[in-house]
Amino acid sequence: MKYFHLIWAALFRRKTRTILTLVSIVAAFLLFGMLNGVRTSFANAGKSAAGAERLQTGSKLSFIQPLPSALEAKIAAVPGVKGVAYANWFGGAYQDPHNQIFTFAVSPNYIDMYPEIVVSPEERKAFDSTRTGVLVGDVLAKKYHWKVGDKIPLMSNIFPNRDGSKNWTFDISGIMHAKNPDHGEFLQGGILMHWKYFDESNPYNRGQVGWYVSHVADPAQADQVAKAIDALSANSDHETKTQTEQAAMASWIKQMANVGLIVFSIMGAVFFTLLFLTGNTMAQAVRERTTELGVLKTIGFSSASVLAIVLAESVLLVLIGGVLGLGLAAVLGPIVSAGSGGVINMPPVGAGSWSLGVGLMIAIGLLVGALPALRAMRLNIVDALAGR
Repeated sequence: MKYFHLIWAALFRRKTRTILTLVSIVAAFLLFGMLNGVRTSFANAGKSAAGAERLQTGSKLSFIQPLPSALEAKIAAVPGVKGVAYANWFGGAYQDPHNQIFTFAVSPNYIDMYPEIVVSPEERKAFDSTRTGVLVGDVLAKKYHWKVGDKIPLMSNIFPNRDGSKNWTFDISGIMHAKNPDHGEFLQGGILMHWKYFDESNPYNRGQVGWYVSHVADPAQADQVAKAIDALSANSDHETKTQTEQAAMASWIKQMANVGLIVFSIMGAVFFTLLFLTGNTMAQAVRERTTELGVLKTIGFSSASVLAIVLAESVLLVLIGGVLGLGLAAVLGPIVSAGSGGVINMPPVGAGSWSLGVGLMIAIGLLVGALPALRAMRLNIVDALAGR
């Protein structure tokens, strides 16, 4: 640490260049912190069903493969299952095909499976008695300025109605609210419609179910219950896979895209660019200080000391930017989640991300500083003082 003042002075010798380089490093590690949290979240999602009160049962083959409605009674009879509901994906869009909304056709008891979601008794009664009624999440209602009693048109990506059109009209019967702002975010941004209306109004569903949601009596027995549910359809043409809701969502997304590969590809491109940018900064910094490095050697600094000073400067540059970037990711993640009302749920920047991030900072710092440091170490004093 006795040479820290030398390293710090050298680092900010050209303040504008250093600050611009730091901004690039901060941006890179901000992106790393957020994307790595998403990747870790999907990688670890639902590796075990233990501790889950709700299990989701879908087709083992694909999330778009429907299941027979006869499974409902069989699942309800499995020991440890307190209740069963079912749903279908509708695929709604509002006004524009790009305004996708999570819309599900659900059984009458589906909302009862989610005690974290509140609907007033009057609105629940109106929903149950209105064939075209829907329940809308409060976040979604606020976004589009919807209120109870409004009629809303939705376009289905998949299902036509009776007249062959994919345009559907629904009546808002109630608004769904979360008891706790940190829970229920998925339904807060979605729409629930009646499964019976959906089933009777399109020619493709024919009584089939997209997935089942089971409420287990003892969360500690969730793994055993999941295996028992899947055993009901073993060796059939509709084998199932039962898992936690979080794991099911991750599985859906993994079937559409390899999240880990996407994250690694983006970060690979970012860090590859960062290597050139930071390496160029360090190379210029050492080249401009050739005479100064010669003076250091003249007054007694060894070649190894000069090597260490340049490497330390490089590592410090990346560490400052990287720590600031990861720190921003840790702060902005909860803010983004809260600001979206729960529609976007950013995972926290955990110890694993910090460990990996600091390791990358040190590795990048050493890598980009290696060539300039070796050049500084090999400087001939006479040539250095002559500016050669």
